[in-house]
Amino acid sequence: MLYQRISDQVREAVQTLYGADVNEKQIQLQQTKKEFEGDVTLVVFPLLRTSGKSPELTAGELGEYLRGKLDLVSTYNVIKGFLNLVISDSYYIEFLGTEALNKDFGIQKKSEKSELVMVEYSSPNTNKPLHLGHIRNNLLGWSICQILEANGKEVIKTNIVNDRGIHICKSMLAWQKWGEKSTPESTGKKGDHLVGDYYVKFDQEYKKQIGELVARGESQEDAAKKAPLILEAQEMLRKWEAKDPEIIQLWETMNGWVYEGFDETYERLGVSFDKIYYESDTYSVGRTTVIGGLDRGVFMQRDDHSIWADLTGEGLDHKLLLRSDGTSVYMTQDIGTAQLRQQDYNFHKMIYVVGNEQNYHFKVLSIILDKLGYGWAKNLYHLSYGMVELPEGKMKSREGTVVDADDLMDEMINTAREMADELGKLEGLSEEEKDNTYRIIGLGALKYFILKVDPGKNMTFNPRESIDFNGNTGPFIQYTHARIRSVLRKAEDNNITWDMELFPESLSDKEKSLVKILHGFPEIVNDAALNYNPALIANFAYELAKEFNQFYHEHQIIKAEEEAERRFRLCLSEACGITILKAMSFLGIEVPERM
Repeated sequence: MLYQRISDQVREAVQTLYGADVNEKQIQLQQTKKEFEGDVTLVVFPLLRTSGKSPELTAGELGEYLRGKLDLVSTYNVIKGFLNLVISDSYYIEFLGTEALNKDFGIQKKSEKSELVMVEYSSPNTNKPLHLGHIRNNLLGWSICQILEANGKEVIKTNIVNDRGIHICKSMLAWQKWGEKSTPESTGKKGDHLVGDYYVKFDQEYKKQIGELVARGESQEDAAKKAPLILEAQEMLRKWEAKDPEIIQLWETMNGWVYEGFDETYERLGVSFDKIYYESDTYSVGRTTVIGGLDRGVFMQRDDHSIWADLTGEGLDHKLLLRSDGTSVYMTQDIGTAQLRQQDYNFHKMIYVVGNEQNYHFKVLSIILDKLGYGWAKNLYHLSYGMVELPEGKMKSREGTVVDADDLMDEMINTAREMADELGKLEGLSEEEKDNTYRIIGLGALKYFILKVDPGKNMTFNPRESIDFNGNTGPFIQYTHARIRSVLRKAEDNNITWDMELFPESLSDKEKSLVKILHGFPEIVNDAALNYNPALIANFAYELAKEFNQFYHEHQIIKAEEEAERRFRLCLSEACGITILKAMSFLGIEVPERM
């Protein structure tokens, strides 16, 4: 590409002019700042020791050499130690005709040598439905997988379902006590919603019992431990681990309800998995490994028979791996899950898409697996993302104050319907076409609003703000794509072709600016993969859409005076449409043909 060609020529220039070799790190190329004339800037300072001359003189000599050797450099200017190269219009015109219209532009194909990367996302608990926090997790995970695949990686999309533990027993116990044999069929509720109701019911009744014990003189801490409900839940967990038939049957039934509910939500959200693991399977593998580690002296056992990892040598503390009653903790499960995944796929890298409240957990997981002698433990990576809040504040599952994923998607689609109808955006479409477009706009707005934010940052989600048809939103980009498709359809209806036989010799500033954005797409896709950051793709799509709309308002396309201009602008429009479609697909966002 452009930067590599310039870099190679700079290396040759330094050798020719100054009789010395330089390495790639010394050749620093960057996009020219908007306030200066130019497209690509060479930072000259790292080369001054080699040239033995001033920054201005060195830059001038290199500029002359590059202009003489590279047809793509039309002119240059020097600002102190910065050489600003102006790339010729002919280079960008050729790029548009030969690369930008290629459906694989910006995409690296997989090969036999492609690295296998496993990405874990979603990781729900079977005691409640998916909520807004899960939406960010799923969208990030899915998008990262698409971006990695676009960079030539072999990707396995995986999920770990947390289907056991005290929180699951809370829902089960509450259903036993107050469920009156209710089912999804008898209540008309999705299974995950029904089970989630009993998780909330448990918390409500548990708090009542704590309050009663405190009123009798118990401390808050002791009351929380002695409340009959929590003792019953703990006993249920012990029975589950002992494979009590009645408890196992109830567990399988209620989990089955939840899985059906999850599948509906995943399908609507547009995400899927290649392999699903279950904590009920993996915890026992981890438990066996922990006991084996104790036998080998890797771990230690306390007087109450609980097993711990001593991490003080790594500057941390002691980490519980098995409780005194022999039951497992999350760390035990994750040890077993990691082992099974490595056995199943022999991954090169394992990426965990999990919120930043688990930073310590994944740091410890990697250390423990390394202590156990697994060399691949160093290839675990925690993609830590910030929390999602609403304008009114944080959400709490057990108090029933979360924003349910299904309800949110319904709200987004309804809001899209209201705003599109108000603006008259979908006039002329059939009712079926309208309904599908409302869905595309609503879910696109949701996905874009979440993914345009750097994963590491906390964010506040505002549903109505996300469906604005102007500004940095999904609907704005979708509308731009629909506008491009409208222009191209109109050209087809009038038998206007836009092959590349006749192009202009020069470009307007806006045309060149638009082609330059397209030119940078492969670098953005690569950077998004290196940084595990879909926000780079999202904001690229916005910049491209914004620039196209400015171009659209400033230039005639179909009615351009010159045939060469019309052909070029139609090709440019098509390339923008293809690239917007591609970028949005990396985010899991559909773009409509009409809007």
